[in-house]
Amino acid sequence: MSQAKKQYEVLQKKMEETVIEASSGGGSVTVKMDGRKQVLSIRIDPEVAKAGDLEMLQDLVTAAVNGAGRKVDEAMQSTMGGTLGGLGIPGM
Repeated sequence: MSQAKKQYEVLQKKMEETVIEASSGGGSVTVKMDGRKQVLSIRIDPEVAKAGDLEMLQDLVTAAVNGAGRKVDEAMQSTMGGTLGGLGIPGM
């Protein structure tokens, strides 16, 4: 069981260290998220904000956050496959 605990600790550390960036609207909105899906930052192009289309801006933020979440899932799936694969868990 200590090997499983060690693998879990390695995975937790990787989640904390992983930083994903996703954007929407051709880079109008950019979101940085860590492997724990905590949003680290959101950058909004000032020109998009000046346009005054609040609904579009909300959609762009939503799309960027969702995109970052998907990228985190993919990165963690890849990491977990490699990390947990050594434990002999079926399907990993």
